[in-house]
Amino acid sequence: MNTKKNTSCGVLAAVYAALTLLAAPWSFGAAQFRISEALCVFCWLDPALIPGPVLGCLLANCFSPVSALDLLFGTAATLLGCLTAARIRKKWLFPLPIILFNALLVGIELSLTLSSDAAAKGFLLYAGQVALGEAAVLYLLGLPLLYLLEKRGRKLLEKLPGKNIE
Repeated sequence: MNTKKNTSCGVLAAVYAALTLLAAPWSFGAAQFRISEALCVFCWLDPALIPGPVLGCLLANCFSPVSALDLLFGTAATLLGCLTAARIRKKWLFPLPIILFNALLVGIELSLTLSSDAAAKGFLLYAGQVALGEAAVLYLLGLPLLYLLEKRGRKLLEKLPGKNIE
């Protein structure tokens, strides 16, 4: 990676972590609404930026009030979701892998740490709650951000490492 890519990833990581921690009551736990996940749109615009949100997620999860497992499960969910989403070319579909990986992995984490119910019942509840929060963030904030960047931010996007928006 060159300096420009490293800087872009560093800025994304810092903004992701800051947004997560600023909205901490809603960023962690079973019913989470992590607005910083909207920044995953940058991974769709340029896969070289994937380390940004992933590192930001790791940093934010260092402060997780839920469990130290958030470092592993939450960060892995963001990594796998962004890697997969970057390969999807239809804009409206790109959030799906991020939603699914977070629902699956964070749902498992929460059912292991918070559930006193049967594991399957706890998992389904937590996975559903995480999926709803992710879908809300990515479809209500992420996609509009993507369209805004494409329409109004062409100059910014042209400066990003990697591909240009057509």
